[in-house]
Amino acid sequence: MKTARFPLYAKILLWFFLNLLAVGAVVFVIASEHFRVGPELLAVGGAGERIRVIAELISDQLERQPRREWDTELQRFGAKLDVKFLAYRNSGEQIAGTPTDLPSDVRQKLTERFGRGPVGRLPNDLPEEGPRNRPPGSPAPADRPPQDGPRGGRPPFLVRTENPKRYWIGVNMRAPERPVEARRGPVTLLIISKDLHAGGLLFDFEPWLWTGAGALLFSVLFWIPLVRHITRPVAQMQSATAQIAEGNFETRVDERRRDELGVLGYSINRMAVRLSGFVNGQKRFLGDIAHELCSPLARMQMALGILEERADDKAKQYVNDVREELEQMSGLVNELLSFSKASLSANSVRMQPIDLRLLVEKAIKRDGQEAVEIRNEVPEALSAAADPELIVRAISNLLRNAIRYAGHAGPITVSAMNTGETIQLVVSDLGPGVPESELHKLFDPFYRVDTSRARETGGVGLGLSIVKTCVETCRGTVTCRNRQPTGFEAVITLPGFGAQSSART
Repeated sequence: MKTARFPLYAKILLWFFLNLLAVGAVVFVIASEHFRVGPELLAVGGAGERIRVIAELISDQLERQPRREWDTELQRFGAKLDVKFLAYRNSGEQIAGTPTDLPSDVRQKLTERFGRGPVGRLPNDLPEEGPRNRPPGSPAPADRPPQDGPRGGRPPFLVRTENPKRYWIGVNMRAPERPVEARRGPVTLLIISKDLHAGGLLFDFEPWLWTGAGALLFSVLFWIPLVRHITRPVAQMQSATAQIAEGNFETRVDERRRDELGVLGYSINRMAVRLSGFVNGQKRFLGDIAHELCSPLARMQMALGILEERADDKAKQYVNDVREELEQMSGLVNELLSFSKASLSANSVRMQPIDLRLLVEKAIKRDGQEAVEIRNEVPEALSAAADPELIVRAISNLLRNAIRYAGHAGPITVSAMNTGETIQLVVSDLGPGVPESELHKLFDPFYRVDTSRARETGGVGLGLSIVKTCVETCRGTVTCRNRQPTGFEAVITLPGFGAQSSART
């Protein structure tokens, strides 16, 4: 049976996430155009707070060091975060860090964003304060730039440049000169990074990962009931239609839904009823025709016997030819009667414990040939639940089929095993087998691999159909497969019979 490589369940969820990504992309593009949202958005919120904290730390550390050590301190901080730190006055003058030529757009952002600020010395009446002698909890010096966030001020800025690709982050920083009177205007700390991570300052992946995982989990939990509500009846219909295709027309699906799937379920149930009527009607018609043919065939055989007694030696040859044809017709009618009887007796079959070994012996005596070796390897006292006459008929047909096509190739073996709740009976041979593409058709009525239907190559294609009908009437199944390296086997699976089927082989 064909299986789905990409289940409908996965398709629906994948389509939902693709739609979510598409909507997010459209919203981002519209927001970028309408609200002028740019990369600076990454430098606000938690990222902005981290940037301000590192600026405070660097400023405090620089205040404790002489001016000649500032470059070394910035390099030490940069090595820890895998970024580069520079300190500039808002006028564009670099005061610390590796000498660097600022790109024009970064320089423009530096002067426009924070302003050049006052130039020259601060008022002389300001006390000299620093982080080492400022009382805890006292306000910052007067020259400290306004802080970002709820307290006011501007957030850090972010500029992206190409060739080479770099991210430039700027944030106000307290001027590190001591004493306070020596401080000359606001200072900007520039952070240069090769990527958006910026040592965890700009873009911290962990909260995004947790947010994404939470959104994914919520979406899956939110959508699973709807998806299951759709896919569960589809799976049920798939199973039901597969059973209907195997001839189990009593299968039904739930049709109580009020949507299209409910309508489809109703159609499948109606189709099963109609097919059951058609197939049973066809089998009943074949049975009636076969039954009606019995009487004229019997009269013809009687007349042929009388004619044979009165015919001379020359005419007897023609009489024998007619007798062979009549026997062929009689055999065909008997097969049609067997097929019809097995098909229409499902409701009246009486399930009872059967001894499989004895039934196999009976079938071998009935249809075996002296020139063909048939091995009965069914264990003693292995029982199943079935109608004995139907099972004997099924085994006999399988043996005749094996003798006809593989009797010359070696012994034919009949074996059985207990699989727990069921009993498997296997009829195998060493013949040439059947093309793989034809295996699923072997149990169809009137189907034969050899389409000539010549008398020398077998019957008309009802033998295996009768096997299938007899076994299914006993609530079992029959399958066939090729053996490796050569051979063919048919497997009959029957329900076990209570405690009698619990014996292991």
